[in-house]
Amino acid sequence: MGKKAIHFGGGNIGRGFVAEFLHTAGYEVVFIDVMDNIISALQSTKSYQVTEVSEEGENTKTITDYRAINSKTHEEDVVQEISTADIVTCAVGPNVLKFIAPVIAKGINIRSTPKPLAVIACENMIGGTDTLHGYIKDHTESARLDSLGERAQFANSAIDRIVPAQPEGSGLNVRIEKFYEWVVEKTPFGEAGHPDIPAIHWVDDLEPYIERKLFTVNTSHATAAYYGREAGKSTIAEAMRDPQIKSVVRDVLNETASLIVDKHEISASEQQKYVETIISRISNPYLEDSVERVGRAPIRKLGRKERFIGPAAQLAERHARYQALLGSVEMALRFQNVEGDEESVELAKILKENSPGDATVQLTGLERSHPMFQSVVDVVYLVQSESK
Repeated sequence: MGKKAIHFGGGNIGRGFVAEFLHTAGYEVVFIDVMDNIISALQSTKSYQVTEVSEEGENTKTITDYRAINSKTHEEDVVQEISTADIVTCAVGPNVLKFIAPVIAKGINIRSTPKPLAVIACENMIGGTDTLHGYIKDHTESARLDSLGERAQFANSAIDRIVPAQPEGSGLNVRIEKFYEWVVEKTPFGEAGHPDIPAIHWVDDLEPYIERKLFTVNTSHATAAYYGREAGKSTIAEAMRDPQIKSVVRDVLNETASLIVDKHEISASEQQKYVETIISRISNPYLEDSVERVGRAPIRKLGRKERFIGPAAQLAERHARYQALLGSVEMALRFQNVEGDEESVELAKILKENSPGDATVQLTGLERSHPMFQSVVDVVYLVQSESK
Protein backbone atom coordinates (compact mmCIF):
# COMPACT_ATOMS: atom_id res chain seq x y z
CA MET A 1 0.00 0.00 0.00
CA GLY A 2 1.40 3.39 -1.04
CA LYS A 3 1.75 6.53 1.04
CA LYS A 4 -1.36 8.69 1.38
CA ALA A 5 -1.65 12.38 2.22
CA ILE A 6 -4.88 14.20 3.06
CA HIS A 7 -4.79 17.86 2.14
CA PHE A 8 -7.49 20.33 3.20
CA GLY A 9 -7.82 23.21 0.75
CA GLY A 10 -7.89 22.81 -3.01
CA GLY A 11 -6.86 26.39 -3.73
CA ASN A 12 -3.72 27.68 -5.43
CA ILE A 13 -1.45 27.17 -2.40
CA GLY A 14 -2.84 23.69 -1.86
CA ARG A 15 -2.44 22.60 -5.48
CA GLY A 16 0.61 24.65 -6.39
CA PHE A 17 2.74 24.28 -3.28
CA VAL A 18 1.77 21.58 -0.78
CA ALA A 19 0.32 19.01 -3.17
CA GLU A 20 3.18 19.50 -5.63
CA PHE A 21 5.78 18.49 -3.05
CA LEU A 22 3.66 15.72 -1.56
CA HIS A 23 3.25 14.32 -5.07
CA THR A 24 7.00 14.59 -5.72
CA ALA A 25 7.60 12.70 -2.45
CA GLY A 26 5.50 9.79 -3.70
CA TYR A 27 2.23 10.42 -1.86
CA GLU A 28 -1.23 9.93 -3.27
CA VAL A 29 -2.92 13.23 -2.45
CA VAL A 30 -6.56 13.32 -1.38
CA PHE A 31 -7.87 16.87 -1.64
CA ILE A 32 -10.60 17.89 0.81
CA ASP A 33 -12.67 21.03 0.25
CA VAL A 34 -16.21 22.38 0.50
CA MET A 35 -16.12 24.31 -2.78
CA ASP A 36 -18.18 22.34 -5.24
CA ASN A 37 -16.45 23.76 -8.33
CA ILE A 38 -12.95 22.91 -7.10
CA ILE A 39 -13.88 19.38 -6.04
CA SER A 40 -15.76 18.77 -9.28
CA ALA A 41 -12.80 19.97 -11.35
CA LEU A 42 -10.35 17.78 -9.43
CA GLN A 43 -12.64 14.77 -9.70
CA SER A 44 -13.09 15.18 -13.45
CA THR A 45 -9.41 15.54 -14.36
CA LYS A 46 -6.44 13.20 -14.03
CA SER A 47 -3.76 15.89 -13.93
CA TYR A 48 -3.01 19.60 -13.70
CA GLN A 49 0.10 21.68 -14.23
CA VAL A 50 2.23 23.78 -11.90
CA THR A 51 4.37 26.35 -13.72
CA GLU A 52 7.28 27.77 -11.77
CA VAL A 53 8.15 31.30 -12.87
CA SER A 54 11.45 33.11 -12.40
CA GLU A 55 13.69 35.56 -14.23
CA GLU A 56 15.38 32.53 -15.80
CA GLY A 57 12.12 31.48 -17.44
CA GLU A 58 9.40 28.91 -16.75
CA ASN A 59 9.39 25.26 -15.72
CA THR A 60 6.18 23.24 -15.83
CA LYS A 61 5.44 20.12 -13.77
CA THR A 62 2.47 17.79 -14.16
CA ILE A 63 0.69 16.66 -10.99
CA THR A 64 -1.12 13.31 -11.03
CA ASP A 65 -2.22 10.58 -8.62
CA TYR A 66 -4.79 12.54 -6.65
CA ARG A 67 -8.42 12.25 -5.62
CA ALA A 68 -10.89 14.78 -4.21
CA ILE A 69 -13.72 14.61 -1.66
CA ASN A 70 -16.30 17.22 -0.70
CA SER A 71 -16.32 17.25 3.10
CA LYS A 72 -19.60 19.13 3.11
CA THR A 73 -21.47 16.26 1.48
CA HIS A 74 -19.22 13.24 2.17
CA GLU A 75 -17.85 13.78 5.66
CA GLU A 76 -17.79 10.10 6.57
CA ASP A 77 -15.63 9.36 3.54
CA VAL A 78 -13.16 12.00 4.74
CA VAL A 79 -13.11 10.47 8.22
CA GLN A 80 -12.30 7.05 6.78
CA GLU A 81 -9.52 8.45 4.58
CA ILE A 82 -7.90 10.19 7.56
CA SER A 83 -8.07 7.00 9.59
CA THR A 84 -5.67 5.30 7.15
CA ALA A 85 -3.55 8.25 5.99
CA ASP A 86 0.11 8.95 6.71
CA ILE A 87 -0.12 12.73 6.84
CA VAL A 88 -2.71 15.52 7.00
CA THR A 89 -1.86 19.00 5.76
CA CYS A 90 -3.98 22.08 5.24
CA ALA A 91 -3.85 25.46 3.50
CA VAL A 92 -7.28 26.89 4.26
CA GLY A 93 -6.57 30.17 6.04
CA PRO A 94 -6.29 30.74 9.80
CA ASN A 95 -9.99 31.45 10.25
CA VAL A 96 -11.03 28.10 8.75
CA LEU A 97 -8.95 25.84 11.02
CA LYS A 98 -11.77 25.55 13.54
CA PHE A 99 -14.09 24.26 10.83
CA ILE A 100 -11.84 21.44 9.58
CA ALA A 101 -10.83 20.32 13.09
CA PRO A 102 -13.98 18.24 13.90
CA VAL A 103 -13.65 15.92 10.91
CA ILE A 104 -9.89 15.52 11.48
CA ALA A 105 -10.60 14.68 15.12
CA LYS A 106 -13.08 12.00 14.06
CA GLY A 107 -10.57 10.47 11.66
CA ILE A 108 -7.81 10.45 14.26
CA ASN A 109 -10.15 8.94 16.84
CA ILE A 110 -10.79 5.76 14.82
CA ARG A 111 -7.19 5.21 13.69
CA SER A 112 -5.78 1.76 14.32
CA THR A 113 -2.57 1.97 12.26
CA PRO A 114 0.63 1.57 14.32
CA LYS A 115 2.29 4.81 13.15
CA PRO A 116 0.74 8.10 14.32
CA LEU A 117 -0.74 10.46 11.76
CA ALA A 118 1.50 13.46 10.99
CA VAL A 119 -0.49 16.72 11.11
CA ILE A 120 1.09 19.85 9.61
CA ALA A 121 -0.83 23.09 9.07
CA CYS A 122 0.62 25.14 6.20
CA GLU A 123 -0.80 28.54 7.04
CA ASN A 124 0.60 32.07 7.06
CA MET A 125 0.51 32.33 10.84
CA ILE A 126 2.62 31.63 13.88
CA GLY A 127 1.74 28.33 15.57
CA GLY A 128 -0.80 27.25 12.95
CA THR A 129 -0.56 23.57 13.85
CA ASP A 130 -0.76 24.38 17.57
CA THR A 131 -4.00 26.24 16.86
CA LEU A 132 -5.41 23.33 14.84
CA HIS A 133 -4.27 20.92 17.55
CA GLY A 134 -6.21 22.91 20.13
CA TYR A 135 -9.39 22.75 18.06
CA ILE A 136 -8.91 19.00 17.52
CA LYS A 137 -8.56 18.45 21.27
CA ASP A 138 -11.79 20.40 21.75
CA HIS A 139 -13.51 17.80 19.56
CA THR A 140 -11.88 14.76 21.17
CA GLU A 141 -13.58 12.89 24.01
CA SER A 142 -11.90 13.62 27.34
CA ALA A 143 -11.29 9.90 27.89
CA ARG A 144 -9.28 9.82 24.63
CA LEU A 145 -7.17 12.94 25.15
CA ASP A 146 -4.34 11.26 27.03
CA SER A 147 -3.79 8.81 24.18
CA LEU A 148 -4.18 11.37 21.36
CA GLY A 149 -0.40 11.51 20.91
CA GLU A 150 -0.36 7.80 20.11
CA ARG A 151 -2.66 8.39 17.13
CA ALA A 152 -1.39 11.76 15.85
CA GLN A 153 1.65 14.00 16.10
CA PHE A 154 1.43 17.73 15.47
CA ALA A 155 4.24 19.85 14.03
CA ASN A 156 4.25 23.58 13.28
CA SER A 157 5.56 24.78 9.94
CA ALA A 158 6.60 27.90 8.08
CA ILE A 159 5.83 28.15 4.38
CA ASP A 160 7.09 30.68 1.90
CA ARG A 161 6.13 30.82 -1.76
CA ILE A 162 4.43 33.64 -3.61
CA VAL A 163 1.33 32.61 -5.53
CA PRO A 164 0.07 35.55 -7.60
CA ALA A 165 -3.39 36.04 -9.03
CA GLN A 166 -3.89 33.44 -11.74
CA PRO A 167 -4.55 34.19 -15.43
CA GLU A 168 -8.20 33.95 -16.39
CA GLY A 169 -9.15 30.51 -17.63
CA SER A 170 -6.31 28.71 -15.83
CA GLY A 171 -8.62 26.10 -14.36
CA LEU A 172 -6.65 23.88 -11.98
CA ASN A 173 -3.29 24.93 -13.40
CA VAL A 174 -1.19 27.16 -11.13
CA ARG A 175 1.49 29.72 -11.91
CA ILE A 176 3.82 30.15 -8.96
CA GLU A 177 7.25 31.55 -8.18
CA LYS A 178 10.20 29.17 -8.38
CA PHE A 179 11.56 30.07 -4.92
CA TYR A 180 10.05 28.22 -1.97
CA GLU A 181 10.78 27.40 1.65
CA TRP A 182 8.91 24.82 3.73
CA VAL A 183 10.31 24.47 7.23
CA VAL A 184 8.80 22.07 9.79
CA GLU A 185 9.78 21.26 13.36
CA LYS A 186 10.96 17.65 13.73
CA THR A 187 10.93 17.34 17.52
CA PRO A 188 7.22 16.31 17.82
CA PHE A 189 7.86 13.16 15.78
CA GLY A 190 10.32 11.73 18.28
CA GLU A 191 11.61 8.20 17.73
CA ALA A 192 8.96 7.44 15.10
CA GLY A 193 10.67 9.90 12.78
CA HIS A 194 9.22 12.57 10.53
CA PRO A 195 7.55 11.93 7.16
CA ASP A 196 9.84 11.51 4.16
CA ILE A 197 9.23 14.71 2.20
CA PRO A 198 12.47 15.97 0.59
CA ALA A 199 11.11 19.50 0.02
CA ILE A 200 10.78 20.09 3.77
CA HIS A 201 13.63 21.52 5.80
CA TRP A 202 13.31 19.83 9.21
CA VAL A 203 14.52 21.86 12.19
CA ASP A 204 14.62 21.61 15.99
CA ASP A 205 13.56 25.22 16.62
CA LEU A 206 11.04 26.70 14.20
CA GLU A 207 10.51 30.15 15.75
CA PRO A 208 13.49 31.86 14.05
CA TYR A 209 12.31 30.66 10.63
CA ILE A 210 8.67 31.62 11.25
CA GLU A 211 9.49 35.11 12.48
CA ARG A 212 12.13 35.71 9.83
CA LYS A 213 9.68 34.76 7.10
CA LEU A 214 6.62 36.49 8.54
CA PHE A 215 8.47 39.68 9.48
CA THR A 216 10.39 39.89 6.19
CA VAL A 217 8.35 38.34 3.38
CA ASN A 218 4.83 39.06 4.64
CA THR A 219 5.73 42.44 6.13
CA SER A 220 7.40 43.69 2.96
CA HIS A 221 4.74 42.26 0.63
CA ALA A 222 1.88 43.88 2.55
CA THR A 223 3.78 47.16 2.96
CA ALA A 224 4.28 47.35 -0.81
CA ALA A 225 0.59 46.57 -1.33
CA TYR A 226 -0.77 49.21 1.05
CA TYR A 227 1.62 51.98 0.02
CA GLY A 228 1.14 50.98 -3.61
CA ARG A 229 -2.62 51.27 -3.39
CA GLU A 230 -2.38 54.70 -1.78
CA ALA A 231 -0.07 55.77 -4.63
CA GLY A 232 -2.44 54.47 -7.29
CA LYS A 233 -0.32 51.50 -8.35
CA SER A 234 -1.98 48.40 -9.78
CA THR A 235 0.52 45.65 -9.00
CA ILE A 236 3.21 44.90 -6.43
CA ALA A 237 5.91 44.97 -9.12
CA GLU A 238 4.70 48.40 -10.24
CA ALA A 239 4.77 49.63 -6.64
CA MET A 240 8.31 48.34 -6.16
CA ARG A 241 9.45 50.23 -9.26
CA ASP A 242 8.56 53.44 -7.42
CA PRO A 243 11.78 54.58 -5.69
CA GLN A 244 9.88 56.12 -2.78
CA ILE A 245 7.86 52.97 -2.05
CA LYS A 246 10.92 50.77 -2.44
CA SER A 247 12.75 53.02 0.04
CA VAL A 248 9.87 52.68 2.53
CA VAL A 249 9.94 48.90 2.20
CA ARG A 250 13.68 48.93 2.90
CA ASP A 251 13.15 51.12 5.97
CA VAL A 252 10.55 48.69 7.28
CA LEU A 253 12.83 45.70 6.67
CA ASN A 254 15.72 47.46 8.38
CA GLU A 255 13.56 47.60 11.49
CA THR A 256 12.43 43.98 11.35
CA ALA A 257 15.98 42.87 10.54
CA SER A 258 17.26 44.52 13.71
CA LEU A 259 14.76 42.45 15.71
CA ILE A 260 15.57 39.19 13.93
CA VAL A 261 19.32 39.65 14.29
CA ASP A 262 19.05 40.62 17.96
CA LYS A 263 16.49 38.00 18.98
CA HIS A 264 17.52 34.95 17.00
CA GLU A 265 21.28 35.42 16.75
CA ILE A 266 21.11 35.42 12.97
CA SER A 267 24.07 37.36 11.63
CA ALA A 268 23.43 40.81 10.18
CA SER A 269 25.05 39.78 6.88
CA GLU A 270 22.87 36.67 6.60
CA GLN A 271 19.71 38.63 7.30
CA GLN A 272 20.71 41.35 4.82
CA LYS A 273 21.22 38.71 2.15
CA TYR A 274 17.76 37.34 2.95
CA VAL A 275 16.27 40.85 2.75
CA GLU A 276 17.78 41.42 -0.69
CA THR A 277 16.39 38.09 -1.86
CA ILE A 278 12.91 39.04 -0.65
CA ILE A 279 13.01 42.49 -2.25
CA SER A 280 14.01 40.86 -5.53
CA ARG A 281 11.20 38.31 -5.22
CA ILE A 282 8.37 40.76 -4.58
CA SER A 283 9.72 43.02 -7.35
CA ASN A 284 9.54 40.17 -9.88
CA PRO A 285 7.63 41.52 -12.93
CA TYR A 286 6.83 37.97 -14.02
CA LEU A 287 4.57 37.53 -10.98
CA GLU A 288 1.77 39.97 -11.69
CA ASP A 289 -0.02 40.44 -8.39
CA SER A 290 -2.52 43.19 -7.66
CA VAL A 291 -2.15 45.42 -4.62
CA GLU A 292 -5.78 44.69 -3.70
CA ARG A 293 -5.23 40.93 -3.62
CA VAL A 294 -2.09 41.15 -1.49
CA GLY A 295 -3.66 43.75 0.81
CA ARG A 296 -6.91 41.90 1.42
CA ALA A 297 -7.90 40.87 4.96
CA PRO A 298 -6.40 43.96 6.63
CA ILE A 299 -7.85 43.16 10.08
CA ARG A 300 -6.01 39.84 10.19
CA LYS A 301 -2.83 41.51 8.99
CA LEU A 302 -3.13 44.05 11.83
CA GLY A 303 -3.31 41.27 14.43
CA ARG A 304 -1.22 41.18 17.60
CA LYS A 305 1.22 38.53 16.35
CA GLU A 306 1.02 39.46 12.70
CA ARG A 307 3.42 41.13 10.25
CA PHE A 308 3.24 44.73 11.53
CA ILE A 309 2.18 44.80 15.16
CA GLY A 310 4.14 41.62 15.96
CA PRO A 311 7.61 42.98 15.18
CA ALA A 312 6.78 46.58 16.13
CA ALA A 313 5.60 45.52 19.59
CA GLN A 314 8.75 43.51 20.21
CA LEU A 315 10.91 46.42 19.03
CA ALA A 316 9.05 48.80 21.34
CA GLU A 317 9.66 46.44 24.24
CA ARG A 318 13.36 46.57 23.39
CA HIS A 319 13.26 50.39 23.18
CA ALA A 320 14.21 50.10 19.51
CA ARG A 321 12.97 51.99 16.46
CA TYR A 322 9.63 50.95 14.90
CA GLN A 323 8.48 54.15 13.15
CA ALA A 324 8.58 52.67 9.63
CA LEU A 325 6.36 49.81 10.77
CA LEU A 326 3.91 52.38 12.16
CA GLY A 327 3.73 53.78 8.64
CA SER A 328 2.72 50.35 7.35
CA VAL A 329 0.06 50.17 10.08
CA GLU A 330 -1.30 53.53 8.93
CA MET A 331 -1.48 52.39 5.28
CA ALA A 332 -3.20 49.16 6.33
CA LEU A 333 -5.79 51.18 8.25
CA ARG A 334 -6.52 53.10 5.05
CA PHE A 335 -7.38 49.88 3.22
CA GLN A 336 -11.13 50.38 3.69
CA ASN A 337 -14.22 49.42 1.69
CA VAL A 338 -12.27 47.63 -1.02
CA GLU A 339 -14.53 45.78 -3.43
CA GLY A 340 -14.56 42.04 -2.79
CA ASP A 341 -12.89 42.24 0.63
CA GLU A 342 -15.24 41.90 3.59
CA GLU A 343 -12.56 42.69 6.17
CA SER A 344 -11.86 46.06 4.57
CA VAL A 345 -15.55 46.90 4.98
CA GLU A 346 -15.49 45.72 8.61
CA LEU A 347 -12.33 47.77 9.17
CA ALA A 348 -14.10 50.94 8.03
CA LYS A 349 -17.02 50.12 10.34
CA ILE A 350 -14.77 49.58 13.37
CA LEU A 351 -12.92 52.84 12.76
CA LYS A 352 -16.17 54.73 12.35
CA GLU A 353 -17.93 53.35 15.43
CA ASN A 354 -15.15 53.25 18.03
CA SER A 355 -12.88 55.66 19.85
CA PRO A 356 -9.20 55.58 18.79
CA GLY A 357 -8.25 53.61 21.91
CA ASP A 358 -11.07 51.08 21.61
CA ALA A 359 -10.44 50.63 17.89
CA THR A 360 -6.75 50.03 18.58
CA VAL A 361 -7.54 47.33 21.13
CA GLN A 362 -10.10 45.67 18.85
CA LEU A 363 -7.94 45.72 15.73
CA THR A 364 -4.47 45.04 17.11
CA GLY A 365 -5.00 43.24 20.40
CA LEU A 366 -2.41 45.51 22.00
CA GLU A 367 -2.64 45.98 25.74
CA ARG A 368 -3.37 49.57 26.81
CA SER A 369 -0.26 49.42 28.99
CA HIS A 370 2.00 48.41 26.09
CA PRO A 371 4.81 50.88 25.28
CA MET A 372 3.67 51.32 21.68
CA PHE A 373 -0.07 51.51 22.41
CA GLN A 374 -0.30 55.30 22.35
CA SER A 375 1.70 55.51 19.12
CA VAL A 376 -0.81 53.24 17.41
CA VAL A 377 -3.73 55.17 18.94
CA ASP A 378 -2.30 58.35 17.39
CA VAL A 379 -2.15 56.69 13.96
CA VAL A 380 -5.72 55.38 14.34
CA TYR A 381 -6.89 58.87 15.33
CA LEU A 382 -5.17 60.36 12.26
CA VAL A 383 -6.87 57.90 9.88
CA GLN A 384 -10.24 58.37 11.59
CA SER A 385 -9.94 62.15 11.33
CA GLU A 386 -9.22 62.01 7.62
CA SER A 387 -12.13 59.62 7.02
CA LYS A 388 -14.71 62.03 8.42
